Amino acid sequence: MSDGVQNSAIFLMTLGENEAAEVLKYLGPKEVQKISTAMVALSNLTRDQISQVFHEFLVAAAEKTTIGMDSNDYIRSMLTKALGDDKAAGLLDRIMHSSDTSGIESLKWMDPGAVAEMIGNEHPQIIATILVHLEPDQAASIMKMLTDRTRNDVLLRISTLDGVQPVALRELNDVLSKLMSGGSTGKKSLKGGVSTAAEILNFMGGTLEAEMMEKVRSFDPDLAQKIEDKMFVFENILEVDDRGIQLILREVQSEALIIALKGAGEELREKIFKNMSSRAAEMMREDLESKGPVKLSEVEANQKEILKVVKRLSDEGQIALGGKGDEDAYV
Repeated sequence: MSDGVQNSAIFLMTLGENEAAEVLKYLGPKEVQKISTAMVALSNLTRDQISQVFHEFLVAAAEKTTIGMDSNDYIRSMLTKALGDDKAAGLLDRIMHSSDTSGIESLKWMDPGAVAEMIGNEHPQIIATILVHLEPDQAASIMKMLTDRTRNDVLLRISTLDGVQPVALRELNDVLSKLMSGGSTGKKSLKGGVSTAAEILNFMGGTLEAEMMEKVRSFDPDLAQKIEDKMFVFENILEVDDRGIQLILREVQSEALIIALKGAGEELREKIFKNMSSRAAEMMREDLESKGPVKLSEVEANQKEILKVVKRLSDEGQIALGGKGDEDAYV
């Protein structure tokens, strides 16, 4: 559990029931789930812990301004006054992706089984259009409940999806809205394509993933390779727990790691360093600082070699990568 989630849980628990409820209204389903789980797990909080959380909140709040708050309403009103309703609506569609997807968004709050039952008999193109609006782990859970034929067809359509006409999306949303009540009115642009397919596959589990990738490969080998390339990127190592990081480090040469880390973000670097001894981490930092410019191709080549180690350890069940792996595979 991250410090941010834990601190949010502590903060909301001390706010009071009504105030906490008002805050939660502005969060998404995954955020609500994480924070609610953390709130249930809280026990024996000290005054110092609570004081520290409030201090951090006050510091963060003091750095914020009101600029940007409720900006969508402000921009919508401003453009409507300046351009009139018709012109403003066209411009807003382009710059704010304002197709109303409230029906689709409300699926995020539903159990994957219920969603699968609702949409499972629809045309694969419709299912694909719906799933790209959901979080990858929820989309993967829903796809697991589809028939093999539908599941493979849907993945292909997600991989090649590059746009949906706004009218078609509105019609789809209207149908879903009639099937359910309430839900968020969040706005977002259509996702899809190779990256979305790869994100969903990361949560499918080894057996299903292999079967589905084989179907894609038989249909379009190049597309399959593009999906595989997106599934394992170096920054995914952030999702591995500390024990897994230590297993990876045992099998990676220091020089290869140094070159690979030249192209990594600060968060990943720090995660690697904290899983080394203090002396080893200090030496690694010094080597990184002293190493001159490295060709991007060399960085990528070393990252791919390390990812081969990560993939092997993941396939062997020694580490979990981004939620990958069959549920109940071992206990």
